Amino acid sequence: MGEKVECAKCTKIVCTSEHSLEGTANCPTKTKAEVIKQALREYEVPEVREFARQASLQEAECYMNMPEGLTTRYPRVEEVAQFARKMGYKKLGVAFCSGLRGEAETLVTILENRGFEVVSVCCKAGGIPKEAIGIKDEEKIVYKFRGEGHWETMCSPISQARILNDEGTEFNILVGLCVGHDSLFFKYAQAPVTVLVAKDRVFGHNPVAGLYLSPSIYYGKLRRKEALNS
Repeated sequence: MGEKVECAKCTKIVCTSEHSLEGTANCPTKTKAEVIKQALREYEVPEVREFARQASLQEAECYMNMPEGLTTRYPRVEEVAQFARKMGYKKLGVAFCSGLRGEAETLVTILENRGFEVVSVCCKAGGIPKEAIGIKDEEKIVYKFRGEGHWETMCSPISQARILNDEGTEFNILVGLCVGHDSLFFKYAQAPVTVLVAKDRVFGHNPVAGLYLSPSIYYGKLRRKEALNS
């Protein structure tokens, strides 16, 4: 297969110009030309092409020229509403973590004020005990402060996705689903999905703070080296 693709480590960065074929030996513009060619065929599908076109228009509209230079314009929540309107969506779905119920309520209010019909569903919908997926007492969150023998409802992102599918939502918005739970939602949701809030319990749901702080003395532990279990 040749050298693996490592765009994050690239020092040449020519793919943002007309000189993209002058990249490094493992540049995917060179080594994955056929894969990229096949991917481009997907944009020939009318609905895919229009989705990509509107996303690109949304991206461009997020900047404006000011005397001091190029300036950003919209927060992500505004982008979500604008993009949904561009696509002609009427019915939106909000899948949220129970710990971010207040944020989800605010989001729904914002979207409803823009004229959208909004269906919202909590991760705990169904009230299913964690035992259903083989979780033991000592593996529950509640065990850490109350001990054994207490009920804990599991998060069911598959239920969230299926409920929004059943409601016929056209575009879904994630608010703070846990790592892994969000992946299952993506897998089972029928409508396109965007993320408004990525859960980060430490950094106030701003995961990129962990990257910014990783060179520091306090969070240098994030850069520790570990071997995967064989």
